[in-house]
Amino acid sequence: MSSPTRWPAEAIWEAVVPDLPGFTVEILPQIDSTNTELMRRARAGRMEPVLLVAEQQTAGRGRLGRQWFSGQEASAGAPASLTFSLGLPLSPQDWSGLSLAVGLSIVQSLHPELRLKWPNDVWLHDRKLAGILIETASLGDLRYAVVGVGINIRERGATGLATPPAWLGEVLPGVDAPQALLRIAAPLVQALKAFEAYGFAPFQARFNERDALAGLAVTLSDGVSGTALGVDGVGALRVQTEQGVKKITSSEVSVRPLSPPPYEHL
Repeated sequence: MSSPTRWPAEAIWEAVVPDLPGFTVEILPQIDSTNTELMRRARAGRMEPVLLVAEQQTAGRGRLGRQWFSGQEASAGAPASLTFSLGLPLSPQDWSGLSLAVGLSIVQSLHPELRLKWPNDVWLHDRKLAGILIETASLGDLRYAVVGVGINIRERGATGLATPPAWLGEVLPGVDAPQALLRIAAPLVQALKAFEAYGFAPFQARFNERDALAGLAVTLSDGVSGTALGVDGVGALRVQTEQGVKKITSSEVSVRPLSPPPYEHL
């Protein structure tokens, strides 16, 4: 019988609470969706800062309504993925680029080989390793942000996927979900507070250094194609088209590379 997963909840709380008074950490063995749960709480008026971690999700969600599957590998008993949502009151002057700032914080906390596929995916070479889903709820003048993150920790099946997913163990052998969470949590809170104070502009150059699409031919969901030129100071993707440079926001299009990034396959 496998031993239960040991989560570093106290260490995370000690690292985060100076920046986020009232912060708590909750670990649940199973829930439908961590994002859904925090949005339920927010709509009921519960807007305290919290990190909600689920060892297993039964109805995880990704961007554009896609499913995000997470769970435990029966043979090992340890989560094959890390799934969590961070909820906190947030009041930036401009919300543009928030998911990019979150992604940048995550890759900087994990490994230099990780790259960012605009607007909210983490890639290892040409395969998706993690996804980000941000939702907000308002109560009077208070706005509550829910930052959901799903990261593949160990190898997982590729059924129904065009490209097999990547996993963190490829670049951090032996890492488990609790260790990954401990790396991510406090820097993510600090990044969110910096975004609240200064917007996306301070993150722009560092995002472009990690941009998986830079210089690639891309096609947009509206049929426009061109070359990706990185992001601007509010996180819009700049694409060189035949009609000139077009700025794309995450609400308008999804972006797919016409050819994979120039990395060798492992």
